[in-house]
Amino acid sequence: MRFIVMHKTEPRWEAGAIPDAELISRVGKLMGEFMKAGILLGGEGLRASAQGVRLRFTGGKRTVTKGPFTPSNELPAGFLIVRTASLDEASAWASRYASIVGDVEIDIRPVTEAWDIGMVPMPKELATRRYMLLYKADATSESGRPRPAQQRAKLSALFEEMSGAKVLLTNVGLRPSQQGKRYTFQGDRHSVVDGPFSESKELIAGYAMFQAKSLEEASEWALRYGTAVTTPEVDLRVVEEP
Repeated sequence: MRFIVMHKTEPRWEAGAIPDAELISRVGKLMGEFMKAGILLGGEGLRASAQGVRLRFTGGKRTVTKGPFTPSNELPAGFLIVRTASLDEASAWASRYASIVGDVEIDIRPVTEAWDIGMVPMPKELATRRYMLLYKADATSESGRPRPAQQRAKLSALFEEMSGAKVLLTNVGLRPSQQGKRYTFQGDRHSVVDGPFSESKELIAGYAMFQAKSLEEASEWALRYGTAVTTPEVDLRVVEEP
């Protein structure tokens, strides 16, 4: 099974703070352990929401809100990671997605690159960069009902087009939150709440996706992840299989 553990942002990251060497080392060590175990499928951090844009589609009308975002419904139903020349181009692809699925809210934020946090020099020529297109959960996605066949076919065609254009890098759908767990950290202590999650008011700051044999095994990794990134809260979710 595939799982994803997502940690929430904090005021310091929204203010543009850069992780210190100790945090980078600690998270890097954990990622190395994921890789050594042969289960790591991916992981990224996100830039502050001030660098992004929120798109809300209602009844065919698009509303654009520039970051920083005011947290509202931050429970994700899935996300795409794309490589485009600009935020506007990423927004255009998000609009194509919305034209198929209907009413939806999508947050678009740059993915953190090594040069964003001072690990390597920024390339002299940067024609493109990565963005996450995170679409929010609603009653339909939380019900677990599959999308209509016609909608699935249209989305499949769009994703094929995006892949052919070398835009789409990652496509992740999430199972309903009732299948997940939420961990809250206070110092060396933590508490856990089983899904479903009635709400999520904090923006996602990053994630790690991995394979595990069971939810219990995934939970052990989620706890280690939460400790490594020193975050107040992480969500563990089951990834939807094709």
